[in-house]
Amino acid sequence: MALTLFDTDEYRPPVWKSYLYQLQQEAPHPRRITCTNEVENRPKYYGREFHGMISREEADQLLSVAEGSYLIRESQRQPGTYTLALRFGSQTRNFRLYYDGKHFVGEKRFESIHDLVTDGLITLYIETKAAEYIAKMTINPIYEHIGYTTLNREPAYQKHMPVLKETHDERDSTGQDGVSEKRVHTFRGPHWCEYCANFMWGLIAQGVKCADCGLNVHKQCSKMVPNDCKPDLKHVKKVYSCDLTTLVKARVTKRPMVVDMCIREIESRGLNSEGLYRVSGFSDLIEDVKMAFDRDGEKADISVNMYEDINIITGALKLYFRDLPIPLITYDAYPKFIESAKIMDPDEQLETLHEALKLLPPAHCETLRYLMAHLKRVTLHEKENLMNAENLGIVFGPTLMRSPELDAMAALNDIRYQRLVVELLIKNEDILF
Repeated sequence: MALTLFDTDEYRPPVWKSYLYQLQQEAPHPRRITCTNEVENRPKYYGREFHGMISREEADQLLSVAEGSYLIRESQRQPGTYTLALRFGSQTRNFRLYYDGKHFVGEKRFESIHDLVTDGLITLYIETKAAEYIAKMTINPIYEHIGYTTLNREPAYQKHMPVLKETHDERDSTGQDGVSEKRVHTFRGPHWCEYCANFMWGLIAQGVKCADCGLNVHKQCSKMVPNDCKPDLKHVKKVYSCDLTTLVKARVTKRPMVVDMCIREIESRGLNSEGLYRVSGFSDLIEDVKMAFDRDGEKADISVNMYEDINIITGALKLYFRDLPIPLITYDAYPKFIESAKIMDPDEQLETLHEALKLLPPAHCETLRYLMAHLKRVTLHEKENLMNAENLGIVFGPTLMRSPELDAMAALNDIRYQRLVVELLIKNEDILF
C-alpha cells in the first residue's frame, strides 16, 4: 500500500517572481515617427523612420508627442553616421546606430529597428524602475534547491536496489577540463532565471544557457554559478517549470501533455478514490513522475503498473500547475477573476468571469477549460470521493492562481476569492467555456 501525506508535506516548487515580468508588460511601446517628405540618400535598410540630416532640436520636437516615440537621423557633424533618437522618461535619448546585416547600438543585434527599439524600451524601463531590485537579485538564490547541483538520482522505487554505476571522465559531461560552457541565448517565450527566480527580460539574448545541464540564468547571475556543474537529467529537457504557451507551441499540441495524460489516468481508475486531489501521494514518487515527464515527455509511463496510488498522479498534476512560471490564470487576468468573485449578483458575476476568461492566452484558456470539465466530472462522484466543487476550489485556488502583488497581506486576503473563482468555474463550466 502506498504511503500518503497531507499537502503540507509535499515538495515545494520554486517561487517564480513576477515583479520584472510585470514591469516588462508596463514598458512603453515603440511609436515610429514617420517622415512625410522624400529623403535623398536614405540607406536601403531604413524605412520611413529615417528623417535625413535634421538637428537634435528638430528631432526632440518631433519626438515630444509620446513616450516610446523614435526616429533615425543622419549626423550633421559626421555625415554618413546615423543616430537613433528615442523618447524615454520625458527626454530624448540619442544612440549611435550601426548596421552590418543587422541593426545594433550595443552587443545585441536585431533584424528590425522596431525590435531594437522594443527591447531598448523594455531595458530602459526595467533598469530605471528596478535598479536597486536588480542589484540584489542574486541574494537568496533558488539554484541549490532545484536539482542542478545534484547528480542524476535514481527513481525512488529503485533507491534500495543494488546498482552498478559506471564512472566517466569529467570531460564527458562538462566539457574541457570539467568547465561548463555557458552561451548567450535567446529564449522564445517568457523564461525565468533558474538562479535567482526572476524574469529574464527583453526580446533577445535575455540570458545564458549552460550547454551541459541546460541551466537558464541572467548574464549577471551566471557569474555566481559554479563552472563544474553536474548535469541533472530531469532539468535538461524540461516539461515542468516551462512556460505553458512555449511548451504547447514547441510540441504542437493544444494542451500540455502532462495535463492530458494525468487526467486520462485519473479518470480511468481514480474518480471514486476518497479525498481525490485533497490527499497527496508520497512526495518522492511525485518527483519521479515529474522526472519521467521531463525525461520522456509523452512516452512517460504513469500507468497503474508503475504508480498504484492514484494520489501520486493527482499530486504530479497539481505540481505541474504550481511549477508554472506564469500561472494558469495569468497575472494579467488575475485582477478580473478576483473582481468576479467579489460580485454578489449571480448574473453579473458570471458575465465578469466570462470577460476574465477572454484575457487568458489561448493555450491557458484551453487548458483551463479541459481541467474544469475534468473537475466537474470529479464532482459527479462526490458520494464516493467526498470532493465537491467547494472542496476542489480549496485545493486548486492557490494552485492555479498567484497574486501579482508583492504585498504578502494583500496576497493572503485573496485566498478566499481564489477558492471561490475555481468553485464558480467548476459549477458553471458548461456555460462559461
